[in-house]
Amino acid sequence: MKKVIGILAVALLSVTVSCKDNKQEEQKEEMHNEMSDNHTKYACPMKCEDDKMYDKAGSCPKCGMDLEAVETHDHSEMNHEDGHDHGNSESTEREITQNSTKNNATSAMLDAYFEIKNGLVADSKEKTANGGNSLLTAISKFDMSKLSGETHKEYMEIAESAKEHAEHIIKSPIDHQREHFEALSTDITDLVALLGTDKVVYQDFCPMANNNKGANWLSEVKEIKNPYFGSKMLKCGSVKKQIN
Repeated sequence: MKKVIGILAVALLSVTVSCKDNKQEEQKEEMHNEMSDNHTKYACPMKCEDDKMYDKAGSCPKCGMDLEAVETHDHSEMNHEDGHDHGNSESTEREITQNSTKNNATSAMLDAYFEIKNGLVADSKEKTANGGNSLLTAISKFDMSKLSGETHKEYMEIAESAKEHAEHIIKSPIDHQREHFEALSTDITDLVALLGTDKVVYQDFCPMANNNKGANWLSEVKEIKNPYFGSKMLKCGSVKKQIN
């Protein structure tokens, strides 16, 4: 009997040690995987070279901006389109004093924005997407060399955000295009406030957009043509102010 109990005790001890070793191995593997899937890279804040990453901090070889640290993860199981609430993305709150300078440097970006707006007014996903492409082109051709100090910094922030929304507008269905247009309107309004424009621009407001919270947009014409609802409520809204 003692011999049997001894054998059982040895067997139980072996199982305990084995389970402990397995748990330690699992913890080591988990730590290894976490380190492999989450490490620091560096990228240009303006995405001058698309999504190119660098292993070390430094300056972007194209625009000269300091590279930003980015935590890289394994996104293989993420689906951007499913469950992504475009409408709840918060726009950056910026405090910019209106620049009254008659500046034609912003004309190309404004024209592209109006192209997006008019595509939404016409309920056309394709025309809206074309406007998104025009905006990306205008941003890429904008001469930043004349900007300095805080103005340069503010412009970079606005342009990066506008570029991101334009990219979504290009590839999204029209309901998501409208959601990104709302945030893009904030960016373009801030751009005009920061740098000025030589165009006559109207700032309009729709009280029913953004789930009845209201939303602004810019227009090149005084007549209300609502981009958030298109033909469903084309005349919904009012002119809040005229720029220039």
